[in-house]
Amino acid sequence: MNFDILHTIEVLMVTPATLQALLANLSDDWTGASAEVGSIHNPRSKIQNGAWLPYDVLGHLIHGEETDWIPRARIILAQGADRTFVPFDRFAQFENSKGKSVKQLLDEFAKLRSENIDILRGWNLTGEQFDLEGMHPELGVVTLRQLLATWVVHDLNHVRQIVTAMAVRYTNDVGVWKEYLSILK
Repeated sequence: MNFDILHTIEVLMVTPATLQALLANLSDDWTGASAEVGSIHNPRSKIQNGAWLPYDVLGHLIHGEETDWIPRARIILAQGADRTFVPFDRFAQFENSKGKSVKQLLDEFAKLRSENIDILRGWNLTGEQFDLEGMHPELGVVTLRQLLATWVVHDLNHVRQIVTAMAVRYTNDVGVWKEYLSILK
């Protein structure tokens, strides 16, 4: 399958509900909402190698909704003299999420995502607009198509990250079945 705006919106729409179904009724032990200070790379994480807990991923997704996808798309669509994106702080969630519950983060993410999908739909983008370019501060020239496709894959990547962070908690407890559980490899 190649990029299609309708297929893009399909995934972007279901991510909040997916995370709501997965995390809303879990204890803080699963979500990491009350994690103690751990890794130097991730001050909240109890998981080895600085991996993010579900709580951290929710905060990261919220920060992306506020400062990444739509703001960068606007820069591309404006085609102004300077099309360089503002650098994205991939760790802003550690400060921005402080004191919030998982429910608050899930609600905030759902609200922001809904608003951003409304904006995306309202643009009525044409095929030519998907080829418009912006400048990523680290990666160089990118197109609107690439940005929007990355938004979808970013969601899917973090859904995988969440379930992996949860699964590894039982790595030792599954015993010999570990051999059959690719998520633990």
